[in-house]
Amino acid sequence: MKPEGSSSNNGQPGPSSRLIPILTKLAHGSAPFLSTFLVIHLSAPVLANFGGSNLSSKLMLLGREYYQTALGERYLLLTPLAIHVASSVAKRLVSPPKQPRKLTSLLSITGYAALLVFIPIHFSTHRLAPTDASAPIFAVGPSELDYEFVKTGLAQFPWRSWALYTGLVASVLVHMVEGDNVILPMWLGAPRIPSRTRKVIACMVALPVLLGVWTLSKEPLMALTSLAERYSASFARCWVYRL
Repeated sequence: MKPEGSSSNNGQPGPSSRLIPILTKLAHGSAPFLSTFLVIHLSAPVLANFGGSNLSSKLMLLGREYYQTALGERYLLLTPLAIHVASSVAKRLVSPPKQPRKLTSLLSITGYAALLVFIPIHFSTHRLAPTDASAPIFAVGPSELDYEFVKTGLAQFPWRSWALYTGLVASVLVHMVEGDNVILPMWLGAPRIPSRTRKVIACMVALPVLLGVWTLSKEPLMALTSLAERYSASFARCWVYRL
């Protein structure tokens, strides 16, 4: 018997067989945009190892010109993310039962962990909540929202901040490395990387990022008391920080 959806009765490819290559191209084609964002976004905490929060904040402000403008955020970040997620989920749904990658694979586990847990919390606390114009946040402006915000979170909510930053960094970097091991061999003919080597690569990339976060956590808070209170209120908008 032929797998369901693999072909029609007249020997022609079935709808799912024609759709899967399109979904694969969408999922793979959106990945470089997300990787570019990650390189820019994670470079800021890495630089804290060399110049503290001052250098990190400067790079973050420059990076926002790519991923947080009206054009950049919509078309270079959120749209590729939506395409990547929608095409990946759709491909799993329409694939024959024996073809989808196991949900227990590192690529799947880290992808869904990032999508369902870490990215929503991070986006809510670091992007949406600070723009709330109501009291007591009063819409923290872009010039005020620098790495003092991160330092305040680490100081006031240490275990939650560390758990969320570590989980976010680990899930997205492992997912990226595992994804590259699928995309690069398929489209560029690159050799596949052994599983253990992929884990080492992900750890080597994550280590300087988390060391940068640790460096930030050791700095004294420099934000004015009034601004720090608005930062705290931004974090408190998320249920995780109210536990």
